[in-house]
Amino acid sequence: MATIIQLIISMILFFVLFYGISFILNMILKVTWLMVIVYPFVIILLMDGISTFQYFTRPGESFQAAYDGLAGLSLPDILMLGSGFAGVVLAGVTIRYLRNAGYKMF
Repeated sequence: MATIIQLIISMILFFVLFYGISFILNMILKVTWLMVIVYPFVIILLMDGISTFQYFTRPGESFQAAYDGLAGLSLPDILMLGSGFAGVVLAGVTIRYLRNAGYKMF
């Protein structure tokens, strides 16, 4: 029971965290869907457990480690990362709506 509550709280935190980051970056950079493109790369860098520099020095091993890290995700991890991606997409939709509604700062 406690793990389900932790999962729900983690999903909400990931959603809010990535919604906020994406909203601020969309507002500053004025590129609506930037974080939707960047989000998978951020997740791969978090999940592979290797240095980013190794992608350039040992690409074969690095991409294999990234694939193994993503393939080994459990259901709670996928749900948390999916809720983060939903936050990124909803932030893009929100920015798009605000721009269409006439808010110039967005």
